[in-house]
Amino acid sequence: MSRIGKKPIPVAAGVDVTVNEGTIKVKGKNGELSQTWHPNVGVRWDSADRQIHVSRSDDQRQNRALHGLTRALIANMVQGVQVLFERRLEIQGVGYQATLQGKTLSLQVGFANIIKLQLPEGVICELPAPTQIVVKGPDKHSVGQFAANIRRVRPPEPFKGKGIRYVGEVVRRKAGKAFGS
Repeated sequence: MSRIGKKPIPVAAGVDVTVNEGTIKVKGKNGELSQTWHPNVGVRWDSADRQIHVSRSDDQRQNRALHGLTRALIANMVQGVQVLFERRLEIQGVGYQATLQGKTLSLQVGFANIIKLQLPEGVICELPAPTQIVVKGPDKHSVGQFAANIRRVRPPEPFKGKGIRYVGEVVRRKAGKAFGS
């Protein structure tokens, strides 16, 4: 039995859950999310206990994997409509900075042109400082993917450490060329 899949998902009082054939919708103070699931997995909403139960049809390998996956995706939806998911990035390098104009994030990271990224639907971007980016949203996947897209523009390089990195990310540094005598 899947350890993750068999755990019921508790739902707080301010969250509305609707389960139809193959689709679950979760609505809370931070927005509304919906998810479809594989036909070999069953999802049941218990309104009396305010819990969502995920089950599977049999113990085949794929169904066991889908069981835990479906439960984790639904749990992330329930958590996201209550508390926004957040990814923090920092920009390191002389003259490297970010600016935000409406729904467009502009990055100046050492290229000849300014890199412009459009914010996806439901993702909020904040800049507490020109070298700090905070990506927030109710959908964990879209927040993580947009943060990865930002980092991909200029990943940290190993010699000087310049680039865009997650806060707390450790970049292995290389020594570089040594001068001969």
